[in-house]
Amino acid sequence: MKHYSYDEWLQYVKEEISEQERENYERHLYTCDQCLDAYLQAVTANESSLPILSNEGNFTDLVMVEVSKQKQESAAPNPNKKPIYQQAIFHYLLAAAATILLMLTGAFQSLATYANSIESPQKVQEKKPSVTEGVIDKTFAWMDSLENKEANKK
Repeated sequence: MKHYSYDEWLQYVKEEISEQERENYERHLYTCDQCLDAYLQAVTANESSLPILSNEGNFTDLVMVEVSKQKQESAAPNPNKKPIYQQAIFHYLLAAAATILLMLTGAFQSLATYANSIESPQKVQEKKPSVTEGVIDKTFAWMDSLENKEANKK
């Protein structure tokens, strides 16, 4: 993991880096305690250049009002906010239509048949005799025929 130096964090605090770099720095802060400490030191060192709040209590109230406005805006349903293909109902309808289509075409039936054939034990196929067994059987048959010929001669 790459760590950023104190000087790099100081540039970040003074907003002397590009927007893309700022995003990388911010992402890194979520995962690195060492860099978070360096960032906090840079903020403390640059504290004199930050704006001074004249009425801290009023500032907190204003922030809380803005937060509540944001919550109300996000809680209010806005159907025009998302296109139809990004809404959950569209996905449910699409899944239902695909299920009905697959049922009507018999895809599920063939899939079930295939699964049953895999799960059930294979039918015992007729055992083909090996070459050795064939030779032995023919030898015994030949010997039996010889014995029968000898028996017939007597």
